[in-house]
Amino acid sequence: MTQILAIDQGTTSTRAIVFDGDLRPKASAQKEFTQHFPASGWVEHDPEEIWDSVQETCKDALDQGGDVAAIGITNQRETVVVWDRETGAPVYNAIVWQDRRTASLCADLKAAGHEDMVREKTGLLLDPYFSGTKLAWILDNVEGVRARAQKGELAFGTIDSFLIWRMTDGKRHVTDATNAARTLLYNIRDGRWDDDILRMLNIPANMLPEVLDCGADFGETSLFGAPLPILGVAGDQQAATVGQACFQPGMLKSTYGTGCFALLNTGDTLVTSQNRMLGTIAYQFDGTPTYALEGSIFIAGAVVQWLRDGLKIIDDAPQSADLAAAADKTQDLYLVPAFTGLGAPYWDPDARGALYGLTRNSGPDEIARAALESVGFQTRDLLEAMAADYPGETGNVRVDGGMTASDWTMQFLSDILGAPVDRPQVLETTAVGVAWIAGTRAGIYQDQAGFAKTWAVDKTFTPQMDATTRDARYAGWKDAVARTLTNRG
Repeated sequence: MTQILAIDQGTTSTRAIVFDGDLRPKASAQKEFTQHFPASGWVEHDPEEIWDSVQETCKDALDQGGDVAAIGITNQRETVVVWDRETGAPVYNAIVWQDRRTASLCADLKAAGHEDMVREKTGLLLDPYFSGTKLAWILDNVEGVRARAQKGELAFGTIDSFLIWRMTDGKRHVTDATNAARTLLYNIRDGRWDDDILRMLNIPANMLPEVLDCGADFGETSLFGAPLPILGVAGDQQAATVGQACFQPGMLKSTYGTGCFALLNTGDTLVTSQNRMLGTIAYQFDGTPTYALEGSIFIAGAVVQWLRDGLKIIDDAPQSADLAAAADKTQDLYLVPAFTGLGAPYWDPDARGALYGLTRNSGPDEIARAALESVGFQTRDLLEAMAADYPGETGNVRVDGGMTASDWTMQFLSDILGAPVDRPQVLETTAVGVAWIAGTRAGIYQDQAGFAKTWAVDKTFTPQMDATTRDARYAGWKDAVARTLTNRG
């Protein structure tokens, strides 16, 4: 059998894809699940609903695509689940990576002088985005949880760990290095959970999973019939980096899903950013991590969902580009989509969204254009910060994710960056990446060099905007952000 099942458990939906022996998608299924917003800036998921969506999509995809040799799992990162080791039942909803409820805890830890230590060990900043403070919140705020955790009754994990636990009937409590690297609890220099940070957040070490390479034996599941090994795991952005074949230092990918995440491969060097970028693990094989600089934007594709579900000015995502193309070009609207705070390079968890430049003539067309342009502006923020941190040469930006299907959006991205943008033939590179990891482990797919040769561009977007206009538009964006920041003094 030369097929692989890839489970892509994302922020708004779960997908399962069967890839054939040539790493081409043969069958797929997708299911959206509920987003819960119990308070301003809070975002939760029901872990049971996620689990149901995984079972349903996997069974649908396998019914269509046939038998597979192994499973790979890629997942929304930083989202936290705590569950009972006996029953597997969650003690609280999953707290999603977008959630900002721990902003005050992060501010207190910064004020106490802990951020330099955390950054040195983890590559991350003290921000509610990451898993550690979310776990601390559950321990401190859900009745009885801390006492049960101290007795060893509870397990913590990101979504991958929770799924593997369920799939293996509780036999394996594991994660991979890329997911561990996003928890705020894992020392990415030494490759271990960090005792100093665990003490700082008062987190019992017995809750934590074992950390493995991206390609490893994560256990086996009989959920879909005959036992199947789980051989690959990677956080979604790292899986996309692999799927884009960004195996050489200086290669850069930017993924446009719910958020936008740009990763720059820095090889065996962990770059300490001077510009509020993150250091992280891009992937880890044979016990050796490859590092990356990462910039994280919290709202990218989610802004299109807001146009559809919040403002109700579009019926589907492609319509946003049609509205944007029809917008009055003499109006300069700027949407700063800080719906759950601002990520890199600003890291302002208390900022909230704002729309600037409105006139009596502003309407749905102009708002849609501002929404799509906000993704390009935020990407430029990231890439300028990365260029300042990384001394080496970088190649074209390789893009992927649902938003990249929009030619209008990708052309604006190239225009505002003043650089070429490569869209690959396969847009959903996250699933491709983890399928390749699992399939390589299973002996089905080619090695890194062979896989890299198969990467193919669908379209390259080149800048059409003149430099004067580009600089003026970006200056307007920077002004809009400055007016939005809560910590601008």
